[in-house]
Amino acid sequence: MESNVGGEASRILREIDSLKSSKKDIDRKISLLESQLRQIQLQEEKPNSNSSVIITSSSNEGFRHGHGLSPDMIYRYSRHLLLPSFGVQGQTNLVKSSVLVVGAGGLGSPALLYLAACGVGRIGIVDHDVVELNNLHRQVIHTEAYIGRSKVESAAAACRSINSTIQIVEYKEALRTSNALEIMNKYDVVIDATDNVPSRYMINDCCVVLGKPLVSGAALGLEGQLTVYNYNGGPCYRCLFPTPPPTTACQRCSDSGVLGVVPTDTGSIALAIITSSHSGLSASSRPGNGSCTGRVEILSGEKVQPRGSTDFACLNLLEKGLSEELTVYINPSETGKHSSELGTDGTIVPGIIGCLQALEAIKIASCVGEPLSGRMLLFDALSARIRVVKIRGRSLQCEACGERGSFTQQEFRDFDYERFTQSPLSTVPLKLNLIGKDKRISSKEYKERVVEKGEAHVLVDVRPAHHYKIVSLPNSLNIPLSTLRDRLPEISLALNKEEESGSDSDRRNGGARLYVVCRRGNDSQRAVEELHKLGYTSAKDIIGGLESWAHDVDPNFPTY
Repeated sequence: MESNVGGEASRILREIDSLKSSKKDIDRKISLLESQLRQIQLQEEKPNSNSSVIITSSSNEGFRHGHGLSPDMIYRYSRHLLLPSFGVQGQTNLVKSSVLVVGAGGLGSPALLYLAACGVGRIGIVDHDVVELNNLHRQVIHTEAYIGRSKVESAAAACRSINSTIQIVEYKEALRTSNALEIMNKYDVVIDATDNVPSRYMINDCCVVLGKPLVSGAALGLEGQLTVYNYNGGPCYRCLFPTPPPTTACQRCSDSGVLGVVPTDTGSIALAIITSSHSGLSASSRPGNGSCTGRVEILSGEKVQPRGSTDFACLNLLEKGLSEELTVYINPSETGKHSSELGTDGTIVPGIIGCLQALEAIKIASCVGEPLSGRMLLFDALSARIRVVKIRGRSLQCEACGERGSFTQQEFRDFDYERFTQSPLSTVPLKLNLIGKDKRISSKEYKERVVEKGEAHVLVDVRPAHHYKIVSLPNSLNIPLSTLRDRLPEISLALNKEEESGSDSDRRNGGARLYVVCRRGNDSQRAVEELHKLGYTSAKDIIGGLESWAHDVDPNFPTY
């Protein structure tokens, strides 16, 4: 009987894998067809199209002054023109330029607003997502009126309302290898405002293949970073990170949170710091689930002390000792999470980094100033500190841009970035399956046993304390996953109390039960796994965590 059950389970798993593979192929084909359709539509567009276009002077008034700026443009951009270092030439270059922004979220929102206001001639916006209520505290380009509608549609409307003289091109689709080359080839500069590792590699590689400069920004919690890749012989993303980070080291803003004015991809933040090509630095040997290395040269002699939970916290530049290598370790209690769990996408930080991304794109497009190529800006909101560090130059061994790099357009189209990074391109939070069904229970079953039948039990909530303060189930015991081993006596004491006050029926059934819950059912599985190893064999995970409780049991239970 058991062998039949096992065989049926194997068959179902094989069928699921087959369907997932087919779905990927179908998605690629759809994306390719959409690209072809868009190309046909662009060719059929007439000059009197309703879409916004760059308005330039049709008279000779602008050219009488030796440039192509119309009287309206001169007045609109007069504050730019008054800057000696920018002036007429900078603005003329800007009006003739084009910038593609991939992602209309926390980073893309401020970047798009300033690019439109400053007069970039053509702006492309790529995003497949829709506006949600919990976006509005940081994604300032969107309004309540657009909740449930396309982010691209919302962002395009906002840009046009600021500056009707520029052209906005909308791409209401996910950027994939099947459409990236065609889309990005039409723009002078690319801004990466995404929040996941596979997208960063894909956008970088596409920019290298097409020879486009890439403005890359990221934010996590109260910290952010910014640099320019593939510009004037500078390094690309792969030069710094030839191999992707462990999946456990990558967080997203919906898990980790982010102070709205800061957002990003935590994988890049946690991994952006790296090895020193300068002396005077050494690494702290702080163990974690994963570590990553790259290269960085600190330009100032200031000593940096750990603080926070990302690169700034992980770096411990010691006063003594010389070291060529600086390794960043990720805190194991905060790994493998979607940013909605850890709180990366907050309020202010994405806004700051996004504005700086717009600034770098404007400098490149207008041929003014010194872009952040070969340098990285690090921002710490809590201490109000900004540091600029020198990163390693272009790697001759880089598979994308190195001397032996031969990444062709066809190779790019065929490359599987999800497989390479072991991470999904989708921003949907991960749902892990780490333990067997016998160690799990649905939220409905938990309600039936505990609420309706009054079963003696202990419910342990393994979320961080600041999550627990937001909302929790009644009578739950908050023991964060990172402190689980140290607080086992509390669990034992709680179980003993429940058994003493429980019914004879509970005692006959083995005493009080132990249940574990978290936000989405990932950390609770890790906790149950650990508890079973430590002898707490009655421990069960509540599948889907508090989100499943809100969805399946109590629709009024708050979610975040």
